[in-house]
Amino acid sequence: MHVLVIGATGSIGRIVVEEALHRGYDVRALIRSEESRRLVGPRATAVLGDLTHPETLTAAVDGIDAVIFVHGSQGNSASMEAVDYGGVRNVLNALGDRPSRIVLMTLIGITNRTSSYNLSTQGPDWKRRSERLVRASGRAYTIVRPGWFDYNEPDEDRPVFLQGDKRRTGGSSDGAIARELIARVLVASLSSVRRP
Repeated sequence: MHVLVIGATGSIGRIVVEEALHRGYDVRALIRSEESRRLVGPRATAVLGDLTHPETLTAAVDGIDAVIFVHGSQGNSASMEAVDYGGVRNVLNALGDRPSRIVLMTLIGITNRTSSYNLSTQGPDWKRRSERLVRASGRAYTIVRPGWFDYNEPDEDRPVFLQGDKRRTGGSSDGAIARELIARVLVASLSSVRRP
């Protein structure tokens, strides 16, 4: 299977690339600049592209069987709209009619529209809208909403699966998970993707 990783140079994306390679997938990593090439390692194929410029995504999706989105923006609502939502839209459009599998990582608490984070950034709103795009695409998909994943304690190195959006406190007490485990779940879902 030929897998495109969007967000391949991030803290989870780099682990996703390595996990997918370890499982025998042919991995293509979308990078924004030549300087980023070194972050994806020599075994993955790096391809230049920008999520906010649809015309740069054609080569990235050519021959792809699956896409794993682990990208994210930082900043204001406009950048979140352009990257978190617009990037998913642009990749899905570039895929055209290809029956590619989609794995999308968003975030816990995405349905809490009145959270202080959402009210100040609209980030969860844009992530939630990107989920809708994936569901409406007609492709096989998995959506993962991980909890907190920074600075894990040894006893937090295990997945906790909940159905729906179960955020309660908005902090690490909602559940913490190691980046390596998030990457494993994302890559493993390629072989168990929900059918629309």
